[in-house]
Amino acid sequence: MTDILVKLFVKDYEKIDNDKVRTAYGILASIVGILCNILLFAIKAVIGTIMGSIAVVADAFNNLSDAFSSIISFVGVKLASRPADREHPFGHGRYEYIAAFVVACMVIEVGFTFVKSAFDKILNPEAMAFSTVSVIILCLSILIKLWLGLFNRKLGRRINSSVMKATSADAMGDVLTTAATIVSLLIYRLFDLNVDGFVGMIVAVVVVLAGVNIARDTIRPLLGERPDPEIYKMLETKVQSYDGIVGTHDLIIHNYGPTRSMATIHAEVPSNVDIETSHELIDKIEREVTKDTGIFLVIHMDPVNMEDPVVIQWRKRIYAMIHEMDEQVTAHDFRMVRGEKQINLIFDLVVPYSYDSGKIHAFTDALESKIRKVDRRCQCVITIDHSYGSE
Repeated sequence: MTDILVKLFVKDYEKIDNDKVRTAYGILASIVGILCNILLFAIKAVIGTIMGSIAVVADAFNNLSDAFSSIISFVGVKLASRPADREHPFGHGRYEYIAAFVVACMVIEVGFTFVKSAFDKILNPEAMAFSTVSVIILCLSILIKLWLGLFNRKLGRRINSSVMKATSADAMGDVLTTAATIVSLLIYRLFDLNVDGFVGMIVAVVVVLAGVNIARDTIRPLLGERPDPEIYKMLETKVQSYDGIVGTHDLIIHNYGPTRSMATIHAEVPSNVDIETSHELIDKIEREVTKDTGIFLVIHMDPVNMEDPVVIQWRKRIYAMIHEMDEQVTAHDFRMVRGEKQINLIFDLVVPYSYDSGKIHAFTDALESKIRKVDRRCQCVITIDHSYGSE
């Protein structure tokens, strides 16, 4: 069914990197979500009112909030598709994250509203009217929501959409809450035990938690989250695969929406190679990596001494010392300035985020002590750094 809808309403559906195609996916998901949720709201509102069940009514209004969420998703997808302009040179892709966050806030608000209603129902329980037809209709609504969740999950993964993934998670939560509502009705029918208020409370809490999880997942890229380790490793490997590059470090990836990213990286090149030759290579890598990955890449060039045996020996020696002290710590940008009475060893030390100032100070003191045992003339000039990728 999902593939049929995509083929019918998304032109060139296979070109998922195309912004227009991606927007068409988003519009399709939003319209399907609006229609399904309005239908479910109408059905559950009528059934809940007839049966006098707060759990069913809460579930109905949760579906109505989902319909409004789909409308917000529709607006978010349309805004995110706007091209780059003077004020937003990297495009408007983050509108999609904002839309998903608004959806999360609406879900949380609905959940808290029904926490209060369920609490009142627990204190003042009311008689319920059981109907086999109503239970059957609720079971059908579960099937609709299950399909809607899988529909959004499939499309969300296909185009990497945070809004669709959030909608999918919300739909799956609705499947659980509606199932819980049916259980409460069956308990009332079989044992004449009214647990509607308690089940309604469970439904409301699940709705709140679903909203919190959606908010957490969507606010991360807005704040600036750690990049996907696979993408991080892929970019490092691509840059290092070129002849003339002896190493890389300080890779930073900035996300401006699901399809818009830029990255900066420091590439080490032999210092004895003509600067114009190295610069030409850097330009070539930037162009080819950007073309192959869709990530706009900017490379900073770091010259590395690959000829002086003394410098090479000290670099290997210090890197080995660091690795021996802690495998999580690394170093880069090593330089050496030699004098008769003093030798300056200059490098960046990359430490884990778990290192506080005290631990950093203890580590550098211990490292400098080891180095001076080799040559008392050595003085270290260390810049503390952190990895922007996975540790």
